[in-house]
Amino acid sequence: MNTISPSAVAAAKDAAASKWTVSKVEALYQLPLMELLYQAHQVHRANFDPNAIQRSALISIKTGGCSEDCSYCSQSARYQTDTDREALMQVEEVLQAAKDAKANGATRFCMGAAWRGPKEKQMEVVTEMIREVKALGMETCVTLGMLKDGQAEQLKAAGLDYYNHNVDTDADFYEKVITTHTHADRLDTISMVRNAGIKVCSGGILGMGESRRNRAAMVAQLANLNPAPDSVPINNLVAIPGTPLAASEKLDNFEFVRTIAAARITMPKSYIRLSAGRESMSEELQAMCFFAGANSIFYCEKLLTTMNAGTNRDVAMFEKLGLKAI
Repeated sequence: MNTISPSAVAAAKDAAASKWTVSKVEALYQLPLMELLYQAHQVHRANFDPNAIQRSALISIKTGGCSEDCSYCSQSARYQTDTDREALMQVEEVLQAAKDAKANGATRFCMGAAWRGPKEKQMEVVTEMIREVKALGMETCVTLGMLKDGQAEQLKAAGLDYYNHNVDTDADFYEKVITTHTHADRLDTISMVRNAGIKVCSGGILGMGESRRNRAAMVAQLANLNPAPDSVPINNLVAIPGTPLAASEKLDNFEFVRTIAAARITMPKSYIRLSAGRESMSEELQAMCFFAGANSIFYCEKLLTTMNAGTNRDVAMFEKLGLKAI
């Protein structure tokens, strides 16, 4: 095994002790890029196979018509977008999609529904989906919005492995993006999920007009959850026409890479996932993100309502880079 630098060891110890302040994370961003990448890669190599990528598939099991006002989302009923409303899918349809994803090499199957939170009748259908997908030998993940008391336990009993509930952004910036619920509401659901024994998948979105300090604060908050999320999706905003963020300026690529590296250093044992926005990333940019510590992707043609990179393109890229599936 390669020798790990003292600075990387110190950073990993800091992360393990959950003592990350916003200022400490900001200091990582301020490092020369090559030094930051070096430290992040050393931490990554100490905890994971640097040549292995976890692959997840994602499907929208209920699309559009959401009552929330998330400014980035095409599924909000408050905005005029090209996303049509679709009813909750049938269990058989979802199961076939999971079978196809498994045949293409995905190991985790994620199901997303555009709700503020699920009702009991909807929970009955979703838990059946979880049981059927789990029976295929795949890891299961859902994102259903905010949960009520007892619902996390229902999901756990059905065999759910991961619950996705992103913090989206820094608490101080949150109300500039979403007003129909609070940042604290997000944390409440994460707490329910964790208390039920379900693994947490939680990350955020970059490029919504937030500052570097906001990004550092989001990373620090995720890192200081006890423990840090098992999976951390880092999304690059897809500016969707009709949403309030449609005219957002694209985030600088190096700033995105810095966030991946900061997430890896502060959360050494978490899977860091390249999520939305990857369809517009070059192979060179993705390779830099993998070196910085990203080791998970969505491996499918579509992410809920936005396009993804595509499995054929990913297979070709992985061959070039010598990356294997976990």
